[in-house]
Amino acid sequence: MREQKISVCMATYNGENHIEEQLESILKQLKDNDEVIISDDGSSDKTIELIKGFNDPRIKLFLNSFRNIILNFEFALSKATGDFIFLSDQDDIWYDNKVIIVVSLLQKYDLVYTNASVFNEIKEDNILFNKRKRNGYVLNYIKNYCLGATMAFRSHILEYSLPFPKNIEMHDLWIYFLSELYGKAYYYKEPLIYYRRHGLNASNSSGKTSNSLFKIIQIRLILLINLTKRAIRLL
Repeated sequence: MREQKISVCMATYNGENHIEEQLESILKQLKDNDEVIISDDGSSDKTIELIKGFNDPRIKLFLNSFRNIILNFEFALSKATGDFIFLSDQDDIWYDNKVIIVVSLLQKYDLVYTNASVFNEIKEDNILFNKRKRNGYVLNYIKNYCLGATMAFRSHILEYSLPFPKNIEMHDLWIYFLSELYGKAYYYKEPLIYYRRHGLNASNSSGKTSNSLFKIIQIRLILLINLTKRAIRLL
């Protein structure tokens, strides 16, 4: 039986402050045949230098200039060859048992997302991202409790989710809802990453959204319209 392969997909941009710590936390959990796909979006700091400094054949680095985090993640996902796809931010830290727990869950589910320990710079001063269990299509449609940095899914989900619609706000909810439509998603209530909150996070999940109620409704309507269009196309 062929050994199951993991692809970790990461989008980077000027991440020199934390990229080494994150990659170290990931690489020590991977097997020799696994891969870390990194799509860099034109970093002007030492991000590329630090990534190359690992000199690890499992890291596959691509240099791009999208200036767009969704397109950057989309590209990284398009290069993944693993059976299981893990999403990763450039500035978090994975728990040492993240991969083994999530892979065991992906034997049964199509997508898994987990809780997270949110912290600033001191890991000991952290809070849980979700205080209660947050799962289900309707609940996550009303408010996004599905943190993309904690997500992993079976590779067949890419058949439904790629390419990303051009007008969606973020990619994590898009992938989550398609996983619910064409598979089975599961929320693991224990934290498996330290999620670093520093004010420059690309995702609104890093804190309270600054969007107005009108903007939130607009984002959800655009998401629903695109989900409907994709479902029709896949019939």
